[in-house]
Amino acid sequence: MTDFARQVEALRPQLLRYARSQLRNDAWAEDAVSDTLLAALEKPQAFGGQSQLKTWLVGILKHKVIDQLRRHTREATVLTTDDETDLDETLFDSHDHWREPPRDWGDPQAHLGQRQFFEVLEACMEKLPATQGRVFMMREWLELESDEICKELSITSTNLWVLLHRARLRLRECLQDHWFANPRAS
Repeated sequence: MTDFARQVEALRPQLLRYARSQLRNDAWAEDAVSDTLLAALEKPQAFGGQSQLKTWLVGILKHKVIDQLRRHTREATVLTTDDETDLDETLFDSHDHWREPPRDWGDPQAHLGQRQFFEVLEACMEKLPATQGRVFMMREWLELESDEICKELSITSTNLWVLLHRARLRLRECLQDHWFANPRAS
């Protein structure tokens, strides 16, 4: 095994964690990571060394994740009752003002560099209802266009924006409770 192959293989657990968080399906994630590693090992000369190896592999993996989503578009998108819970009523009053103003989050930029923050964020992402998490990941992490997400999931643009809104509210609440209310030391 070459040094390059060892370095690529060493990143497999991180790539798999990323793919699982994107796809929420272990088999699909395994397939996406395997396709990524195969692509990297078939053409190692494509890695020009202008970025970190992990960054290059995640770039490939993003495309493989999208391929997996396209491959499985025939599977129905099932909305759960959790997706339909109206958080707006619990968080906002009749005048669309916060019932309880958000606490001061301090300097979020300072927290972004902390590994623990991303661990909490990942845990919060896993708590999202499946459809909300999938839509959020497709839009915010894979940076897919709204039309493409709607087509892939067979949902309306209105439904997409509602799901994104609810996912963002849930993430905000989770981060508020598990990170910003008790920030970890750097």
